[in-house]
Parts: sequence; structure tokens; C-alpha cells
Amino acid sequence: MEFSRMEFFKELGESCVLPTAQQGVEQVWQLLLLCLLFCLLCRLGLSSSLKHLGSVAAGLYALYLFFEQSMVWVLLLSLLCYTVLFLNRNSSSRGIFLSATILIYLLMGELHMIDSVTWHKMRGSQMVVAMKAISLAFDLDRGTVLALPSPLEFTGYIVFVGTVIFGPWISYSSYKEAIESHKLSLSWLQRFSVSWVKCQVCLVISNCIAPYLFPYFIPIHGSKGLRIWLHAYENAVSFHFSNYFVGHLSESTALLAGAGFTEDKDNVKWDLKVVKPLNVELPRSMVLVVTSWNVPMSRWLNTYVFKSAMKLGTFPAVIVTYTASALLHGFSFHLGAVLLSLGFITYVEHVLRKRLAAIFSACILSKRCSTDCHHQYQLGINYPILLGCISDLWVYGINLAFSAMAIFHLTYLGSMFDADIDNLAAEEGYAANHTIQKWSELGWASHWLVFGCWLFYRLLL
Repeated sequence: MEFSRMEFFKELGESCVLPTAQQGVEQVWQLLLLCLLFCLLCRLGLSSSLKHLGSVAAGLYALYLFFEQSMVWVLLLSLLCYTVLFLNRNSSSRGIFLSATILIYLLMGELHMIDSVTWHKMRGSQMVVAMKAISLAFDLDRGTVLALPSPLEFTGYIVFVGTVIFGPWISYSSYKEAIESHKLSLSWLQRFSVSWVKCQVCLVISNCIAPYLFPYFIPIHGSKGLRIWLHAYENAVSFHFSNYFVGHLSESTALLAGAGFTEDKDNVKWDLKVVKPLNVELPRSMVLVVTSWNVPMSRWLNTYVFKSAMKLGTFPAVIVTYTASALLHGFSFHLGAVLLSLGFITYVEHVLRKRLAAIFSACILSKRCSTDCHHQYQLGINYPILLGCISDLWVYGINLAFSAMAIFHLTYLGSMFDADIDNLAAEEGYAANHTIQKWSELGWASHWLVFGCWLFYRLLL
């Protein structure tokens, strides 16, 4: 049966938009309530021990709400982490030891220590626990945290109700600040409300708008080859907004639980940012995409992986960082393929733009130049087009070309996250042949483009 456009929009609103928004509220309202109750509990003037105990109780109940008896695997990982930290409390390599232990544990889980569907559902919580424990271990090694926390303090941090289900990662010092009795303000409520509305909007876009982007919302038709790319873009956008949904939801839970602020004297600013959608959908570069996809995780990878691996050299450090990200996300072929491809894409883009910027003395680097940069040509970077000279418009054009190239890469990489695949297959993880099939349909275009950019960079040396 063919629908007119107005009939389609009406049906979409009734059968998708409203049910999706309703289900989004139904699935997380108890978690939001737990976060609010814990936030209020921390402002009753209780001792630190009682606050940590409240964090443990709220976090355990949240884990039970989402995973029921399977929560024991998250707790087992937490216990394992503390045991390793305690046994190596006099070592200066706790971060390395703990990272290796967690890697072995995750590998055992991926090799079907429990059924794959259950394990994949807990993957997000497992990843947050692993990141928190590893960051604490490295902070102990570096002296940022002076002493190993007590079992109660450690567990309160690991299962902190504002982050244990959806994230984001926060440092141990940020957790301790969150349980202090900072006065709540209207800006706190406004910031939570904005994040909550954004997460609901992103959920609706992911489920109800992105899969029907062409031709219902954007009336574009074309040949079979064009339709394949349009469908790939739909899949990519749907996947992007599902990530934004989780990101803004994690902002909401963290803020509601009292985390996600910076303090300057007596001024408390609730400024937690987990995702930056505009930097992904309208990117300056792929480097900016990966740092905006999940801001706290990007900071974690940079602080605890990339900087530690820089002694190996820039390119090996990039590959180690993306490998670490792939391992944390799970031992699945499609995620590993995407993340390692991102490693090569971002490295080649970075070195190519750095070389071009040096040759032309222009602001065409992967990251935006600072206001005091010494490049001769800066149009489109530090001031509007209309204020520049016509002869400088080529700088804007080059940056625009790299932006288009980034959108092309994102479409290609996101094509495998197919909205049409059945839920069970998605929960168990996409098979390797699914990834190969999707990229084969697109002619391995992104990989060929990266290879061409690398050859061009080598010619410029």
C-alpha cells in the first residue's frame, strides 16, 4: 500500500515517534529517580562513609534493575580489579598489571563464559568499570591519587549510580567531588533538563527519522549505486543518533546524581559534555569526529593510553590507542574493523593536513588553529569569509573538501550498522561476513581513498 507524504508522517508519529518517546521514559525513569535520591542524600550532611555506602546501595540496585542476576559479572570484575590493586599496592606498574588482567577477563567473557546476548547487554557497564579501575591504577602510579581507596570507597566509585549503567567515565577525584555537599542550583536543573530533552530527541531521530531519510524527508532518488550510498548514509545517521542518545542520557544521569561540574572559587559550573553531535555531523576533520564522539572516553584514551604509548612513536601510539578502544568495546570483528580503520584514517588525515599547512602556510590543520597562529592564510578558521580576501577563499575550500571527505568516511564506516538487521543478531554482534559484505557493496571506497591520501602525503615529503 502506497502512502502519501502526509499520511506517512501521520502514521510515523502515531506508530513510532510517540511509542519510542514513551518507551524511552519507561526504561530509565527508575534510574533517574535513583540518581536524584542519591544526589539529595549527599546533601543531608552525612559522613563520607555513609555517602559511599549510599553510592554502593544505589549502584547495586541500578545494576539489578537492568541486568538482574547477571549483574554478578560486573561485580566480579569490580572485585577482581580491587584484588589486583591491593596485591600490587607497593608496585609502580599497577596500571599495566590491571589492564592485562581486565583484558584477560573480557576475553574470557567474549569466548562465551556466559551467553553472548547477556554479555553484550552488560558490555557498556563492563567498559565503564574497566575504564574507572584502570584510570585509578594509573593515577596511583603517577601520584595523582595518593593512596589506594578503601573497599567501600572503591566500590562506591566503581558502581556510582550516575555512571554505572550508561557511563560516562569520570575520574576518582570527580566522584569524590560529586558526593560533596555542593548546593544545587537552577543551572543544575536547567542543564539536566536540556540533556534529557536532547536524549529523547536523538532517540526519536535514530528510530523514526533516520531510517526514512530518503526519500520521505529528503526527496532524492537515483540509480542503484546512488541508492546504496543513500541507504548507507541512513544507517550511519541512525547509528550516530543512537550514540548521541546514550551520550545525552549519560549526561542526564551523571548530572542528576551530582557529577559533571567544574568549580572556580565559589562558582559551580555544570558543564559536563559527553557528545558533540555538530562536530560529527558537520565535521572539520575525522580527528575532531573521534574526539567529539565520546568526549570523556577520548580524554581517557588520550591520558592513559596514547600518552603512555607515545614512547613508541606517533603512529604506533595511534594504533595502540585504537586497539585499546576496540578491546574495551568488545572482541567483535565489526567494531575492531571500524576502530582500526579510524586509526589509519585519522593518522593519514593528520599528517597530510599538517604537511599541506606547512607548504602553504595556511590554517588547514585537522584541528582549528589558535587565535595567535602564525599561518599567513587563515580564512574560514579565525574569522568569517566576508572579512577575508578573495584570494584566501581557497583555504576555506580546502577545509570544506576535508569536511566532505570526513562525511564520506563516516557514511562508509557507519553503513554496517544496519537498522534492518534483526535485533538478536545486533545484540550478539555483527558477523564478519556482514561487515565485508557492506563494505564490498561500497567498493571499499573509504579504504582506497585513505590509501590515495597516504600516497599523496608520501609524494609531498
